[in-house]
Amino acid sequence: MPKPSLAHIEEIEERPATCALRLQNGMLDDANAGVAVATRKRRRRVPVAVGSAEDYEETCLLGEGGFGTVVKARHRATGLTVAIKRLTPPDADSQTAAASISRLAGAGSCGLEEELLREAWFHEACGGSGHPFIVGFRGLVRDPAAAAADLGLVMECVDGPSLHDYLRQRRRRRHGGARIPEATARAAMWQLLTAAKTMHESGVVHRDIKPGNILVGDGRRVLKICDFGLAMATSEAPSHGPAGTLWYKAPEVLLDMRDYDARVDAWSLGCVMAEIIYGRALFAGSYEREQLVAIFDVLGVPDGGAWPEFASTAFAAEAVTELDVRRGSRLRELFPAAMLSREGFQVLHGLLTCNPHKRLTADAALKLPWFAKVEALQLPSEDDVASAFANKELHIVPSASEKRKLRDLRVF
Repeated sequence: MPKPSLAHIEEIEERPATCALRLQNGMLDDANAGVAVATRKRRRRVPVAVGSAEDYEETCLLGEGGFGTVVKARHRATGLTVAIKRLTPPDADSQTAAASISRLAGAGSCGLEEELLREAWFHEACGGSGHPFIVGFRGLVRDPAAAAADLGLVMECVDGPSLHDYLRQRRRRRHGGARIPEATARAAMWQLLTAAKTMHESGVVHRDIKPGNILVGDGRRVLKICDFGLAMATSEAPSHGPAGTLWYKAPEVLLDMRDYDARVDAWSLGCVMAEIIYGRALFAGSYEREQLVAIFDVLGVPDGGAWPEFASTAFAAEAVTELDVRRGSRLRELFPAAMLSREGFQVLHGLLTCNPHKRLTADAALKLPWFAKVEALQLPSEDDVASAFANKELHIVPSASEKRKLRDLRVF
């Protein structure tokens, strides 16, 4: 697939309270001519609004952490309810803001602001506010009174729990051992794989798909992938920094292979599918080596024929012979026919394939027989599951760009 570079951002007009930026996807070179329809449509200049914080009335705090906050707000002119992701708490002084940036990005760098600009581009590349299964992106907002770290993302506000909270509440209430029906799991995975297909065709790898980054909206009928804070463009070399959450990391990432691609998202979606059906995380290690052991205990240790690149890793050479892990897969034992049909298991097994070159892509998974007929999604009711952001600590994690200048991404 052709790999689009990061879009350039150019200021085209400025007013006292608001200005407009345009993503110049038309500046992509001719080598990208074959990229998917969603990206081709954005070859024309697409406006990205940058408004003043004064345009919004904050109504409540949705989440906070050491380096940022998410607030619920109402757009004064239209009444639209949004969620705004900021770099630092609104009452933090400039020294605190500067210290936060310095710790994460190095003195003299505006790394966190660059992170938000990257996140804005990734959302815009995937359709902005137009994709039904990706949380909507409304634009950027800047506080004219702030001295530093004043840029924020204006997002769709989804009044529902995360999939993580939804599944956790089901476990707590137990429901007499009842599992989510296979037809419901199929509808959920169709939505998530459709979102991933769009991301990957648009040149974006999410790198942190997990139940906590999937929001449940529209009366439990829609799932939306959110938080592109760790995303990367397919044109970028994978960073050596943090990428993903341990339980949902693909084996090639855990093994520190540096040439991974969008199929790391396919693995994560396989983990999500297993968790929806099984009721809990399938692989739950405490650190990288333990996570690999958990994976190989279920799927078996790959031999040279199944995954040649694995045989040359330090883990294979030094650890596998000493670990009590299985050689054969027992995935079907955990997901018997009474729980998951043959067609459904074909999808799960294809996504949870250790060798990334043999793993299903999102597009290939959607073409399998399991998705020939998909019913409308309706997750079972959980009356007391809180909103996605309630009592949730927000973590804004910098990617590799904190240590380099994004020469092709700039704001005025």
